[in-house]
Amino acid sequence: MSTYVYGIAAASHPSLPDGMGGVGEPACPVRILNRGELAAIVSDAPEGLRPKRRDLLAHQSVLNEAAAGGSVLPMRFGSVAADDNAVTDVLEQRVEHYLERLDTLAGKVEYNVKASHDQEAVLHRVMSENQDIRTLAEANRKSGGGSYEDRLRLGEMVAAAVQGREGEDAAQVQGALEPAAEAVSVGPESTGWLANVSFLVDRDTSAAFLNAVEEVRKAHPHLDVRVNGPLPPYSFVEPGPAEPAVATDAE
Repeated sequence: MSTYVYGIAAASHPSLPDGMGGVGEPACPVRILNRGELAAIVSDAPEGLRPKRRDLLAHQSVLNEAAAGGSVLPMRFGSVAADDNAVTDVLEQRVEHYLERLDTLAGKVEYNVKASHDQEAVLHRVMSENQDIRTLAEANRKSGGGSYEDRLRLGEMVAAAVQGREGEDAAQVQGALEPAAEAVSVGPESTGWLANVSFLVDRDTSAAFLNAVEEVRKAHPHLDVRVNGPLPPYSFVEPGPAEPAVATDAE
């Protein structure tokens, strides 16, 4: 039976409640693997594990319960090792790294910030900022819409201007929020977002970080800025003791 890993804590971390269940149906009992100064929070890994809502919530619930008792390094959903020995071997091999991470991340949470353009607002913005676009648009309007070539040229100019703003706006969002965070992790690019950035924030200063987000929204009304958090600091833990299982769309 392979081993599912929820997180890593110090060996002195308080025990979890007896009978706590994790992922799987029926829920697999959660247990602790100790090796030296570290402990891994694990359960058996159910076959065919997929990121269904029930299992995602179970993973989060275990981590929330563990974090209530002290610093925990959260593993991402679907982190599975070959067996218990594989987990404890990594704890032994990476002890200095994990102890350093536990110390650094104590009392910290993660906020993920994604930003995209409000299409109508950003079009107004690029029009107001670019004289050439305004001139061509006005010429097309006066000539009843303009020739095919002129309409194509206008579309290309607008698209290029919007793309240029994406890079500038992403940098401005990150730059405005970095001073309110202790570390930054840039996430993978994804369709629909011009910025996808995670920020490590001291739990006690979360309000200041969220205030900084509100200031970004006020300063950039052409942006749709979304915040997810507070989260366990997933983006600031790697590498972990197990590889995430192959993910599919949540069911």
